[in-house]
Amino acid sequence: MKLYCGIDLHSNNHWLTIIDEQDGRLVERRLPNDLPATLRTLEPYRSTLTAIAVESTFNWYWLVDGLMEAGYEVKLVNTSAVRQYDGLKHSDDRDDAFHLAHLLRLGILPTGYIYPKPQRGVRDLLRQRCRLVQQRTQHVLNVKSTYARELNVQVASAILNGDKKEPWPVVQDAHTALAIYAHRSVIEALNIEIKRIEKVVRRELVENKLYALLQTVPGIGPILAWIILLESGDVHRFAQVGNFTSYCRCVRSLKTSNGKKKGEANAKNGNRYLSWTFHEAAHFAVRYMPQAKRYYERKCRQRNRMVAMKAISHKLARACYFILRDEVAFDAERLFTH
Repeated sequence: MKLYCGIDLHSNNHWLTIIDEQDGRLVERRLPNDLPATLRTLEPYRSTLTAIAVESTFNWYWLVDGLMEAGYEVKLVNTSAVRQYDGLKHSDDRDDAFHLAHLLRLGILPTGYIYPKPQRGVRDLLRQRCRLVQQRTQHVLNVKSTYARELNVQVASAILNGDKKEPWPVVQDAHTALAIYAHRSVIEALNIEIKRIEKVVRRELVENKLYALLQTVPGIGPILAWIILLESGDVHRFAQVGNFTSYCRCVRSLKTSNGKKKGEANAKNGNRYLSWTFHEAAHFAVRYMPQAKRYYERKCRQRNRMVAMKAISHKLARACYFILRDEVAFDAERLFTH
């Protein structure tokens, strides 16, 4: 007899349900977020347990990794795709865990990708770098605004974020000077940590062939190549190039019926880091790739600048998919003649 398990994971506890092939509920229990306690509950059913479905929005690493290391097959639930009947009058964790196990038994459970643990740390470290860069940008913009307001001068961002070694303008007011000094101290501290992270990521990827191939795309440098490579993971998990570009949020989210627009779907489905990366790469491609510039200008005449830039990012995402899948260098002529 085959058994199926559903786990609804929360911040401090999780509800575990085990059902049989007739949806009979064998185990229904709320457990603390303690891996040994979960493994003890599952152990009597190990030989007949087909798989475990885990639903979580943010804190699943410890549970999924622990279950997989213990020898269980784990399915990470795609939370945005799992829906119960909207007409239900009552639903709780017990019902949710059963629903997951039920969908798992039927073979229709929407699942997400479990990023391999050995590479996950480097990917998450690079995400942390992105957050630190965003924080640094906020401080730089605050300082630029202060200088514009107090001295009516425009200071280049490259000077404020440390890329160019030039003196900062002096402000006479002591309070304003202290505010600028506070921002400067934080910017300098962020620069140290950003460079430290970059050094570690560079060491991890310097020998990677795909990393070098991605940089054959004009507009994609070391940082963007890092993000594309680490956020994409195993590109073979995408059945077609359209699946990859959709994951990169380069495909329009649209619902139509009888040729008419009926609304939009979840535009935030996908990877926001890849979305940002290909948008950045599109701007650089227009500057450094003649074929991309001509394509962009033609699209601008037909539609508008925003749509044109989105079209460029979509094309670059498609190109990177084939670069990663086939391990080939970039070919601009082939990309912009199809």
